[in-house]
Amino acid sequence: MDVLLVGSLGTLMQRLVDKLDKEKHRVFILTEEGKEIPGCRRAFETYRFDYEDVCTREVFFSVKPDVTLFLGAYDTNFHWDDRKNVIAKYSASLLNMLVAYSTIGKGRFVYLSSDIVFHGLTVGSDSRVVNNVADNPKAQSIAMGEKVCEDYRTMMGADVVVLRLDHLYGIPKYPSEMDDVCARMIMEALETGEITLSGGSTVRVEDELGVPETIAAGNFTIDSEKSFSLLAIPDAVDFIYQVLVAEECGRSLYQISRYYSMTETEIAEKVRECLRGRNGEGKVALVTQADKNENSIMLTEHSFGEEFNMHIMHAPSQMIPELVDYLKRNFSRFSKLENHRESLASRLKNSMHDLIHAMIPFVENMICFIPFFMLNNRAVGNELFQDLDFYLLYVLLFAIVHGQQQAIFSSLLAIAGYCFRQMYNRSGFDVILDYHTYVWMVQLLILGFTVGYMRDQLRSIRDEYDNEIEFLKKQLRDMSDINRSNVRVKDVLSDHLINQNDSMGKIYDITVQLNRYQPAEVLFYAAEVLAKIMRSGDVAIYTVANRSYARLFSSTSANARKLGNSINYTEMTEMYGALSEHRVYINKTMDAQYPLMADAIYAEDDEMQLILMVWDIPWERMTLGQADMLAITGFLIQNAVLRSNRYIAALSQQRYIPGTHILEPDAYAELVEAFLRARSRNLTACSLLSIDITGVSETQADAELVKLVRQTDYVGKVSEGNLQVLLANTDASGVGFVKQRFEEAGFLCQIEETVKA
Repeated sequence: MDVLLVGSLGTLMQRLVDKLDKEKHRVFILTEEGKEIPGCRRAFETYRFDYEDVCTREVFFSVKPDVTLFLGAYDTNFHWDDRKNVIAKYSASLLNMLVAYSTIGKGRFVYLSSDIVFHGLTVGSDSRVVNNVADNPKAQSIAMGEKVCEDYRTMMGADVVVLRLDHLYGIPKYPSEMDDVCARMIMEALETGEITLSGGSTVRVEDELGVPETIAAGNFTIDSEKSFSLLAIPDAVDFIYQVLVAEECGRSLYQISRYYSMTETEIAEKVRECLRGRNGEGKVALVTQADKNENSIMLTEHSFGEEFNMHIMHAPSQMIPELVDYLKRNFSRFSKLENHRESLASRLKNSMHDLIHAMIPFVENMICFIPFFMLNNRAVGNELFQDLDFYLLYVLLFAIVHGQQQAIFSSLLAIAGYCFRQMYNRSGFDVILDYHTYVWMVQLLILGFTVGYMRDQLRSIRDEYDNEIEFLKKQLRDMSDINRSNVRVKDVLSDHLINQNDSMGKIYDITVQLNRYQPAEVLFYAAEVLAKIMRSGDVAIYTVANRSYARLFSSTSANARKLGNSINYTEMTEMYGALSEHRVYINKTMDAQYPLMADAIYAEDDEMQLILMVWDIPWERMTLGQADMLAITGFLIQNAVLRSNRYIAALSQQRYIPGTHILEPDAYAELVEAFLRARSRNLTACSLLSIDITGVSETQADAELVKLVRQTDYVGKVSEGNLQVLLANTDASGVGFVKQRFEEAGFLCQIEETVKA
């Protein structure tokens, strides 16, 4: 089974991959995380694309999963602090997944929800429980996801299942997974030496409920003390796996929870007990904040327990000490205080970097102004340079290099420098009233504005082209990744196709073994070959005696021989109609008197020669693919049979005594040996009957024996005056009747086990 897991590469994902791989399923992963996050071991392929990307549908088309699992509430790729955008992103991602799932038209879609959909439960004075999810973006998004899945299932008729997990906890892989009550208490105790208890009561929610705004009285019970039903990740993975592999699910929504709960105080006491080895007696204090008085919720699991196995393997008494030891060893990695210090330092560093980066053009502008100011002062009164405007060159330089903003700043500096130089010989009032000063300032500003604007426009156009090129490159990289993945999958599947039992190469390799057998043995071992290819224990091969009857030649079991040694195949109208039209017969009505599949082998003159019958095939494999496989195998067997028949026909003059139907001693001994080997492998039944023909010529004996033996029996010479008859498909219970028939014809007979002279 091919399984597509959609979500972050955390602890839950790795556990799911390990479980599915252990059960021999092929696992594909789709995640938004970049390649800097290591992939899950044992995953067949990992795709890294945005959930809203169009490439998501290409992934579904490439994988064609039998089951798709969206981690939903446990996908840490969504940043719930960004309330403005995360709800829209989550809904769009889920809808894109559902649309991509529906396009492949197969499989099951499983959505993981959590107890957070009942965030903020409060008990009103009218004994009604109000569910306030609107103040929590994660709770709102997960609840909307449940509603979307239910509506999609109803509208599209798709196999969509929602699994609501109750207070999932376990050993985290990344700090983003630290959102369960156990991890919160442990880290709070390690950081502050205290564990805060909020108090409150517990609301038990029945599993047939959805997520309405108000839950009616009678569908919940209220406990006086705040409690949690802790579900360990390993147990949750086992429960999820049962839903993934189930042939069908009786419900569209299940709540998965433990049989019993732990109070908030019991969890805190367990954590404090595990921490005593480090902090000593009484170092961790329990503090109750009575002003909070928050309620907790517990989910019932009755429906899931009735349909699936709910055996719990990991109790909190076992998991909490392991979690405490792990977080103690990795305190610096998971501590929020450490993360806060690092975050503050990082923000200060980034702010200083941005500030310095923004100041560089202005500092550069002021530094470059100094040499231009000096050059302009030296040019005044100089016959060679007095007509050269260095300030104009200065403004043009910065307008071309840095754009309109720096052009304005350089123009202001140039104006200030020009006015300052003019005040060497005149007063500032005269400079301000001078008409030429304003003309010069206007032309300088116009030139700076124009060149700077053109430069900014050209850069904007270039940036747009660069963005488009980068987008196309990203699309090309995505297409390349998908193509490389498809090539890898194709190569693996090609290897499977070549090496598996159903492949054409494997069928040819098996049937070509028939060419290694002696001509007399081909049909015996053809039954074994057919049984192996069709994966059936009950296979029979009948040889057609005439236009009505066929006789059993070889079979692999007693069930395959239940029609008897001889059948009138023309009376088997349904089967005969299909075989006469050169079609494979499929027993669609499951009639016990007919094989489940049958095929006929024809001779070169288009006469029916053999009938292949398969009696034992599971219903799910009675497909057109299996029918085609039977037909192909029949053609390959036909080639071996025709080769054998041509060989026997070519040597017929050497095999038979001239003028008789009696085999020469060597040819007869070879034939008997082949029958006895086949009998030892339960492919046929046979008996040997010695006949004394002393005083009678071989020609006369042949004329009499032809009337007494069947078309499938063989007569051979073993010594002078002694013949032997090989009775095909005749066991010890039937040889006595044949012996009696020969003796009534005047022949002395004796039952033998081997060829005796």
